[in-house]
Amino acid sequence: MRWIIRVGVVLAVLLVLGLGLGAMVPAERVAQAVSSQFEAMTGRKLQLQGEVSPRLWPSLGITTGPVSIANAEWSESEAPLFQAQGLSIDVNFGALLGGEVRILGLSADQPEINLERSAEGQANWDFAAGTGGGAGSVPAPATGFTLDEGRITGGAIRFVDRQSGREIALDDVDATLSIPDFSGPFTLSASGLSGGQPVALELTGGVFSAFALGRVVPVTATLTAGGTKLGFDGRGGFAPLAAEGALTADLADLPALGALTGAALTRPSPGLGQDRLQVAGTLTLDGSGAVYLRGAEIIADQNQFKGDLDLLPGEARPLLKGTLAAGPIVVGSPEGSDQSGGEAEGWPEAEIDVSALGTLDAEVALSAPSLDLGELKLGPTRALVTVERARAVIDIREMQAYEGQVTGDFVVNGRGGLSVGGRLKFAGLQTQPLFADLMGWDRLVSTTDAELEFLGVGNSIAAIMKSLEGQGALELGRGELRGIDIAGMLRTLDPGFVGEDQKTPFDGLAGTFTIAAGVLSNSDLKLVAPYVTAAGSGDLDLGERRLNYRLRPTALAAEDGTGGVMVPLLITGPWADPSFRLDLESIAREKMEAEAKAAAARLEEEAKAAEEAAKAELEQRLREELGVEVAPNESVGDAVGDAATEALEEQAIRALEEILQGE
Repeated sequence: MRWIIRVGVVLAVLLVLGLGLGAMVPAERVAQAVSSQFEAMTGRKLQLQGEVSPRLWPSLGITTGPVSIANAEWSESEAPLFQAQGLSIDVNFGALLGGEVRILGLSADQPEINLERSAEGQANWDFAAGTGGGAGSVPAPATGFTLDEGRITGGAIRFVDRQSGREIALDDVDATLSIPDFSGPFTLSASGLSGGQPVALELTGGVFSAFALGRVVPVTATLTAGGTKLGFDGRGGFAPLAAEGALTADLADLPALGALTGAALTRPSPGLGQDRLQVAGTLTLDGSGAVYLRGAEIIADQNQFKGDLDLLPGEARPLLKGTLAAGPIVVGSPEGSDQSGGEAEGWPEAEIDVSALGTLDAEVALSAPSLDLGELKLGPTRALVTVERARAVIDIREMQAYEGQVTGDFVVNGRGGLSVGGRLKFAGLQTQPLFADLMGWDRLVSTTDAELEFLGVGNSIAAIMKSLEGQGALELGRGELRGIDIAGMLRTLDPGFVGEDQKTPFDGLAGTFTIAAGVLSNSDLKLVAPYVTAAGSGDLDLGERRLNYRLRPTALAAEDGTGGVMVPLLITGPWADPSFRLDLESIAREKMEAEAKAAAARLEEEAKAAEEAAKAELEQRLREELGVEVAPNESVGDAVGDAATEALEEQAIRALEEILQGE
């Protein structure tokens, strides 16, 4: 703002001085003189096109044709820094004779202001490296300068920040600036359009002479953008940007505020400010680009937060640090909504927008007495939320849930799409309210300890559930399964043991599982109940919300102590309303397989017996007819071979003896 004020004053003074030459020299000479002097004072070329027309009535003044101020030499834009279809200046003649510049009116017709910051941080509105009045600097306004009314009509402002990639555009800008006393208060009113949304600024400051030099002075400001309204009451200055005072913000229209600031802001999700988002506290800007909010009070829909927040500049994006203590938090669809994951026919398919994760990094400690996530109800919670490059990690320090405890971490990754994952441990959770909230199923009454590691990818809950991968373990203590009497069903082979008055008490249940493509698979379930022990295996399709499970008894006892037929139980269908069926076919199939195995075993025994009998008969004949004895661990072939060898050796010896005796 300082350069606008100084350039405007310099230009006005030069044109007013040129007014005195208007009666003696041609208008072209006046324009040339003013342009040369402006360039000498600012280092920027000023072009005045058309006639420079003086007037004496109703006030002393001057009107120009099109005017423009050259851009910086390094600018990548071909547009000038400033251009307008014309300027009109009115001054107080009596004050001018007394040596005081009192501008009654200064107006610009359809001005265009093009602001730019280079990748190296240079600003095209910076006319000099210093403020010492060297070449190219803009002199400070002279003492005694006043402005009854400065006006812009039909203007346009463009700001391109090549460091951050932001672009800000304002159209149809109308503004009025009043400085009745150079050393007193001033007012600024401005309005325009940003991205088609109306924006307006009302600013009142004290001690204009100090403010024009960038110093901190009392300031009251109100900014509106669409349905968003920001208010500030305190002290502020702009060289560097510094402020301290009370901030109130009604952020009902974040997209409009984002368009004004060059940031892509979207409407928050339910519970995070979708219908109501308000911020209040003591705001401090220290001139380094850091923003501090102390005693912050944040209202996001029905949720309230209190604490301290710091927004620090970063290389790629700002860093938000702070501590927030909340009241009861409700996030997601309201209770009873048709989008409830447990009661609806399928998982919600609405797209989840996590683009806000990419706007800043964060390190925020959060605590709340309760947390309602729509499908899950949690108790006192303490967590550290960190965000880095659109990836949020929630480190759970304390979380009470369903009369138990949850520890671990949960990750929401918004880099190139959405994925969620985590490593969680559950201790002592009540299963009945847990599964009722999560799945709409309240038949399992027990306490559970569990471990879960998972990862899901997709832009909706439905897509995430269908893509889940992971593993875990589950262990339940003493409890009961309501709506079915498994032991009675297996004892009597009657599948009718189903209904509201039926239940299966058990002493314990445990197993491990894996998850692939949204399907949970288990093969080692162990169930221990008063009248039955069983093993289970099967699949739970998390994406389609269906199950296909087989429970096979490993030991079965009737109430009178006798045994029973151990028939497997099949549990299939949607998990909200599964069907139960005794697997009698498997019993017949297993019986046939057992009989076939028994028959094969009998045949093998008979063949073995026949072989033994034939061997015994052969050994007897060898012994009687040839005198060959078969040792217990010797085969018949070896015994015959050994006997033949011995016989040959004996014959050879006898033959040798006869030869020797004949000699």
